[in-house]
Amino acid sequence: MDMQATRESLLAFLSTIKRPDLPMERLHDNDGLVKSGLIDSLSMLEIIAFLESRFRIDFSETGVDPTELESVHNILELIEKRAQ
Repeated sequence: MDMQATRESLLAFLSTIKRPDLPMERLHDNDGLVKSGLIDSLSMLEIIAFLESRFRIDFSETGVDPTELESVHNILELIEKRAQ
């Protein structure tokens, strides 16, 4: 999967868990997802589950570094490094 398709897949997923009153169009790739209010901290668990199932990223041995999930940009870098 190329990076643009990966980004679109990620954004499509985020649109299903975001706060309904905040439009995705206002989100930039480097914006903090929780800090911007787009999602709450519990949604981070949903992102982890999405990354595990969609991109087969295994967090069981390495754990989760919250900074890797702060923004769309960081998540895309994580996918690029660790997707199987």
